[in-house]
Amino acid sequence: MSTAPDTAPAAAAAPDPASGGEAQQKLPLFALLALATAVFITSLTETLPAGLLPAMSQDLRVSESATGQTVTVYAIGTALTAIPLTAATAGWRRKKLLLTAMGGFAVANTVTAVSTVYELTMVARFVAGVAAGLAWALLAGYARRMAPAHLQGKAMAIAMAGIPVALSLGVPAGTFLGDWLGWSVAFLAMTALTVLLLVWIAVAVPDFPGQGRGERPKMLPTLRVPGVTPVLFVTLVFVLAHTILYAYIATYLDDLGLGGSTGLLLLVFGAASLVSIWVVGAQINRRLRGLTVGGALLVALAAALLALLSDTTALVYVAAVLWGLGWGGVPTLLQTAAGDAGGESADSAQAMLVTLWNVAMAGGGIVGGVLLDAVGSTSFPWTVLLLLLPVIAVVLYARRAGFPSQRPVPQAGTAVTDPAA
Repeated sequence: MSTAPDTAPAAAAAPDPASGGEAQQKLPLFALLALATAVFITSLTETLPAGLLPAMSQDLRVSESATGQTVTVYAIGTALTAIPLTAATAGWRRKKLLLTAMGGFAVANTVTAVSTVYELTMVARFVAGVAAGLAWALLAGYARRMAPAHLQGKAMAIAMAGIPVALSLGVPAGTFLGDWLGWSVAFLAMTALTVLLLVWIAVAVPDFPGQGRGERPKMLPTLRVPGVTPVLFVTLVFVLAHTILYAYIATYLDDLGLGGSTGLLLLVFGAASLVSIWVVGAQINRRLRGLTVGGALLVALAAALLALLSDTTALVYVAAVLWGLGWGGVPTLLQTAAGDAGGESADSAQAMLVTLWNVAMAGGGIVGGVLLDAVGSTSFPWTVLLLLLPVIAVVLYARRAGFPSQRPVPQAGTAVTDPAA
């Protein structure tokens, strides 16, 4: 998850003269699938090391806790540079900016694949995080502008489909590929996919102008809007809890004697996450608070199983199912809550949410590494449980502003983005 959404108005869905033609009356599916592939690459690049940690650690000749910082530095790259770079490139044409961002992924993943020097790998991962910030700044808004007003929601849903695909299939596939041919091959495969995507974007994706100065979101006043601060707090702590375990899942399973099952367990987690995404999409308008509390409780139950009964392999897989069911819809729930709470300042609320998301991911990598070195991986489930207690309390407290039972029906053309990975 990365940076502020493209705040270009929905009216900009009609192409400018440079893109040619009248506003389309149907979805440009081929172009939207290119954006979905870009979302897939950004999401998978961020989380791929989670399934490859032991092998990467051995080849880079550093500890697994140090290797886990490859996730941290990616998130730091996004969190530190996303909003400033988005502002600096606001006037760029959208296609040029998207090609630049995805080109950054091709370079970063190639360097990561061939590097045997830990410091160089960390630089490459930081660059990938910067590229993610640029990409996420425009992808959702790009999809919205490519479609007529009455189909903008569907256009964004198609573009954001890359997130659950990366979660449910990408990370397990990358883990299997890494176990079979070596972890560097998994990153080289990402480079090859990105090169194909660059050609796809150049051929199939229309161009649009950049943003005007007056359209850029203002952050600090949004914190005073009722409901925004509770949503941001829940985002920070919930993502921190999830990342502590997810970033080191390969190491955790290896310590349980299940190191060879990392890919399969991630596949189970991802499949359960897809179910969660479907349930949340169907029920979010009527049960926003209930779904959020339920998600936190399911993740807490999964952590309890891992903390108390991890010596039973079957229960480890049950925990993976519960974890996926609890976590899969969380990105949608939190971003929807932020947008609803923000009201007229929704874009600013979204920008802060996605920035805090990456701060939490960076923090999860750091805290997880400290815990691994100081206490061992068995401390991860207990830490998740401890962090989820204030999450549940704040969601229940913010029942009027932040996490109401029912949410207002969104107006046509309202911008929505998805932060997940």
